[in-house]
Amino acid sequence: MARIKLDLPDTFSFITTILVRIDDINYGNHLSNDAYLKYMHEARLRFFKQFNFTEMDLAGTSVIMGDAAIVFKSECFYGDELTIEVTAANFSKKSFDLFYRFKQANTGVLCCEAKTGIVCFDYNTRKTTDVPLGFKQLFQH
Repeated sequence: MARIKLDLPDTFSFITTILVRIDDINYGNHLSNDAYLKYMHEARLRFFKQFNFTEMDLAGTSVIMGDAAIVFKSECFYGDELTIEVTAANFSKKSFDLFYRFKQANTGVLCCEAKTGIVCFDYNTRKTTDVPLGFKQLFQH
């Protein structure tokens, strides 16, 4: 079976922490795979908020998720504190990628690496829009 491989950036521009909740534990007694998407969503909202943006107002446009990839590295359990690093990269005219790195806060053990493809989108016209230059410039070095 071919495995997904993500090429994460060397540096991340944002970090947040989340405690693993009991309702995110599955029958294997570890963090369920769908919970990672929920945690990525929460981290994404916090990431945008640091720049005073939201998913509905990213410098004048909105966003919609085009794809997602998660590579699991180790288990997480109820009560674990996770650090989630987030950064934006791979900008094109209408989209960009958000990369996520989950680690155990107390040990630094890597739990997962992930990516979401974010497309700029106008919910009124139901059409894609350009990535706002003001947002893109935040990540050009």
